[in-house]
Amino acid sequence: MLPGHRTGGVLLAVFGAIAFSGKAIIVKLAYRYQVDAITLLALRMVVALPFFLLMAAWAWRTLPPLARGDRWRIALLGGLGYYLASFLDFAGLAYVTATLERLILYLNPTLVLLIGVLFLGRSVSRTQLVALALSYAGVVLAVAHDLDVGGSNVALGSLLVFGSALSYALYLIGSGEVVERVGAVRLTAYASTVACVLCIGQFLLLRPLGGLASLAPQVFALSLLNGTVCTVLPVLAVMMAVARIGSAQAAQIGMLGPVSTIVLSVFLLGEPMGPWQVAGTGLVLLGVFLVGRR
Repeated sequence: MLPGHRTGGVLLAVFGAIAFSGKAIIVKLAYRYQVDAITLLALRMVVALPFFLLMAAWAWRTLPPLARGDRWRIALLGGLGYYLASFLDFAGLAYVTATLERLILYLNPTLVLLIGVLFLGRSVSRTQLVALALSYAGVVLAVAHDLDVGGSNVALGSLLVFGSALSYALYLIGSGEVVERVGAVRLTAYASTVACVLCIGQFLLLRPLGGLASLAPQVFALSLLNGTVCTVLPVLAVMMAVARIGSAQAAQIGMLGPVSTIVLSVFLLGEPMGPWQVAGTGLVLLGVFLVGRR
């Protein structure tokens, strides 16, 4: 592998990790303008949908047709992993800090491990058990800190975000066999398109279209940024990074996500950052790192 090729892959992975995590910052900024989760999520998906449609069209023209069974599986995965996970995440961000949201979502690898052990008969090593304990102890510390600052709504928000992490963990498990047959690009494009349609349809059913006229211009500007820089571009960046440096190293670089969220939340949102949150973040990062080593 050429040095420049590898360096480019690392830079793409770094950008993808930071941009993905920046979504929480954008959502928290948008909530300051009296917008709800359903509307904000729909605006994000309206911006992202054309890009995913282009990816889907490319896959449809260049790859062999999907089997009928895979079409339904992709539709289900899109609803579970992208629509439901995104909706619960946006709803939870109304109650918790961006830092706590990112830490809870970062539990994804541990949830995949737990589901595999509890329901799929997979084995777990002693190191991984220690990693699980560290990860969840870190989240407990962070939640306890936020409960002192934000009150009981933090518990509700934490449960919603945890539901998002669980939904995406189920998506990761369910997509294992499908991605081998249909390819990562096609699965991402099709599943994301399904999620966009569901999010937009949810808004049209539950919110008046005329209500968009009363939104502040900043909401539309932030949604444009969210749909492009924090949604579509990170997807492409991570896929290109994986092609250059492999999924293992790209995943390890992804650990920059929570750290970047902490920095951005302090400087852009003015969120409090106490020693318990710092300690909790360190435990979660260490636990997820140990889980990912295997």
